[in-house]
Amino acid sequence: MKTIFSFLLSCIVFMLSCQSGNQHPTYSKDIAPIVYRSCSPCHRPNQIGHFNLLTYEDVRTNAVKMLYTIQHRLMPPWPADAHYTEFVGQTILSDDEINLIETWVNLKCPIGDSLQIPPIPKFPEGSLLRNPDMHIPVKPIQMKSDFADRFLIVKVPFEVPQDSFIQTVEFVPGNTKVVHHVNGDMVRFDYDKKTNVYDGLLVDDVVLDSTVREVYKRIGLLHDDGSYPTLARSVVNYLPGVKAQEYPEGIGGWKVNRKNAFLFSDIHYGPTVDNIWDSSYVNIFLSKKKPTRPLQEFQLGTLGVAPIAPPLRIPPNQITSYSSRYVVPFDISILTVNPHMHLLGKSFLAYALTPQHDTIRLIRIPRWDFNWQNFYTFKKMIKIPKGSTIVMEGVFDNTEDNPLNPNHPPKMVQDRNGSMSTTDEMFQFIITYLPYQEGDENILLGD
Repeated sequence: MKTIFSFLLSCIVFMLSCQSGNQHPTYSKDIAPIVYRSCSPCHRPNQIGHFNLLTYEDVRTNAVKMLYTIQHRLMPPWPADAHYTEFVGQTILSDDEINLIETWVNLKCPIGDSLQIPPIPKFPEGSLLRNPDMHIPVKPIQMKSDFADRFLIVKVPFEVPQDSFIQTVEFVPGNTKVVHHVNGDMVRFDYDKKTNVYDGLLVDDVVLDSTVREVYKRIGLLHDDGSYPTLARSVVNYLPGVKAQEYPEGIGGWKVNRKNAFLFSDIHYGPTVDNIWDSSYVNIFLSKKKPTRPLQEFQLGTLGVAPIAPPLRIPPNQITSYSSRYVVPFDISILTVNPHMHLLGKSFLAYALTPQHDTIRLIRIPRWDFNWQNFYTFKKMIKIPKGSTIVMEGVFDNTEDNPLNPNHPPKMVQDRNGSMSTTDEMFQFIITYLPYQEGDENILLGD
């Protein structure tokens, strides 16, 4: 009996100790590994974080503000609900990790054994991925202090020694305060038909354009004989918080000729009250293998294959809901999704309904954040059977209670034929997919 009692007492003590967690965390043993994994990739020189989190002094100095942002789930930025769907590269701290950091801050940030601090990770310079094979600067662009949106067409020419294959293209903003989004294609010139890929304007204003041919001529995107080169669409994209998408070799990627140019059909600079410069650049990651399954894309909502119902007209002083539905005409495998709204967005939900009335979860964002609009890649491809209906549902807040509402007092805001102005609205769900092949749902796309 005494032995049984001692055993039970030991179990109770063990369980209580597990529940109490680490009561004496130190930077060297407990905090540094969390910071290096979840904070330092962005909080380092020349990245989007506004201060560095690389050393003990960095973290100690910013400990209080860091604790506030993680307790309120503002940092690390990950708007998607991880309980609804899981994606590659989720930057989410567990409740235990948050409690550990809180305890550490309350203990006045003990360093522990300074000799046991893990080495600072070696991050690639100028990339969130790794060291690129090519690094191509975009022509520096000056923004005026007129607090107006600017939409530009930008050409980024480049050459390679021989025809090659590209696996991934990464756009890196030079000034994250003003670069809002980039949609980029790749122009591939015939070698014998284009003498100089660098001729023509490198930057042109969208509002001046009247026809595609005229703008192509101004920025030097036509062959010397006036014919059109080939165009690979949606090669590079950027939104606040976006990390370039990488897929297993053979999936996605593009053939690249000896003479080429990236065409940013619209690079959006947000309003600024200062005269500032942006010096962005493009990183190219080559592949030795020819892509075997080129990516395809469609979108619901604004400028998409399915309309918004009711039409996106958001009355002042109201919180309103909208949706869009699209029936898939054949089996597809979804790799990546990108929800998009502007400042009045409040929440976003997308899912698929199969012909058998099953629900396939895609993404849920309970608290929309205009500043963090990721491309979300599933850990494995998601099969959507033929005849399924993809549904997106959005809630918009056009009241004074919305701190991001640009209008005071609130006024009618609508989708103006796909206007990308920050103060107009959009409601989109962009889907990157492949025609389904047997076994796609078992292909691992990432961690």
